[in-house]
Amino acid sequence: MSAVDRGPSDAGLGRVHFIGIGGLGMSGIARILLARGAAVTGSDAKESAGIEALRALGATVHIGHEAKHVGAVDTVVVSAAIRETNPERIEARRRGISVIRRAAALAAVMEGYRGVAVAGSAGKTTTTSMLTVAVQACGADPSFAIGGDLNESGSNAHHGRGELFIVEADESDGSFLLLSPAAAVVTNIAPDHLDQHGTREAYEQAFADFVERITPGGLLVVSADDHGTLRLARPGRDRGLVVRTFGTAPGADLQVTNLSVRPDGTSFRAVTAGGEHDVRIAQTGAHMAANAAAALLTGLELGLPADGVLAGLERFGGVHRRFEYKGAARGVRVYDDYAHHPAKVSAQLAAARVVAAPGRLVVVFQPHLYSRTRDFADDFGTALGAADEVVVMEVAGVREDPIPGVTGALVADAVPLAAERVHYEPSWLATPGLVAGLARPGDLIVTMGAGTVTMLGPEILAELTDPDDADGDR
Repeated sequence: MSAVDRGPSDAGLGRVHFIGIGGLGMSGIARILLARGAAVTGSDAKESAGIEALRALGATVHIGHEAKHVGAVDTVVVSAAIRETNPERIEARRRGISVIRRAAALAAVMEGYRGVAVAGSAGKTTTTSMLTVAVQACGADPSFAIGGDLNESGSNAHHGRGELFIVEADESDGSFLLLSPAAAVVTNIAPDHLDQHGTREAYEQAFADFVERITPGGLLVVSADDHGTLRLARPGRDRGLVVRTFGTAPGADLQVTNLSVRPDGTSFRAVTAGGEHDVRIAQTGAHMAANAAAALLTGLELGLPADGVLAGLERFGGVHRRFEYKGAARGVRVYDDYAHHPAKVSAQLAAARVVAAPGRLVVVFQPHLYSRTRDFADDFGTALGAADEVVVMEVAGVREDPIPGVTGALVADAVPLAAERVHYEPSWLATPGLVAGLARPGDLIVTMGAGTVTMLGPEILAELTDPDDADGDR
């Protein structure tokens, strides 16, 4: 059976209920099932635009978590954020309904397709998105599920009619080990999610195990600039995989040369055995060039035409919450970014510095998870030291209970700047006024983190806005 012939029951999930359906990963799978005609219900803690979109597609979504929301379904899907004590999860177990993790549901909907999975500690959302747009630019219609909304379509998932299914593979809880892709990309490996994996060694081993999941004879694309990913190359070749590398390192199968990072974008030359390609993207940063190089190499190895892939990369408009411009007021520009790991913070601030020049760079950082704050406070502080002014908010605990002694102050105390340039503000409501008071004309402000900090941009702009210049300027 070809991908285009698939029916609503092909995933083997039957009628599906998603607990926490508003999350990006969960909503993407729900969107694909709805496109196939499957019956989908779900619940979430609050309303959102994403939930309204799912309802428009035919899903029944409840606000709040109650046992009665689990109706006549065959499968209940949960994410890592859903605790065992969730009343809907308890009800599903009581009734003997199959309860599976989000990645297991993703693996089910990928069955029968040529799967391409993008993993890594950083850059996987953007790389997945770049590859998806590049494939589309070649005239194909891939299915995709991404942990962020494409700016082109405003969506994080799509049920396509082509053979390719491109997904972002999440290592946070090891669930990417439920996938069996025909091709995989590993962008980089920097220890994270130690609350789930326990040790750095165990975290790194998860990626090695992920490589073991690639189907025999499949493709593995890794960074030549990252020691963690390079360690995957030899085991991959020993398994008979086609292993290809990208990066600035000499000898990379796709070598990045002539790198130019500018406020309006990034360009580089990609040198391969088959020729050279000039690459232009609208995103700023060396890390964005690495993401584009990974997408380009993967596209070429999948047999796509170079001209189409390059055109797709050039027109790629970015991903929601990846250095997303929010507006300007009184000569101050405000951006929002999802970076919530020290390596991501460092890479994005380096790019933001280019965009900010010659103005100052002001960062508002909200640590995400108590365990991550505890484990990487010093590394966060070092990364944030690249800014001129730093405001550290309180920790967004999300799925975790507070850990005694772990607050945003741990990060603020680790920032290697003069004390008057580092501000710990535990009050969410007080933060916009504080930030606006620090800003000067010409500054660039970036709100940063995986939590509610994303809501601060409009509040900061409101504090900055002059009644005579309500729209500001970019």
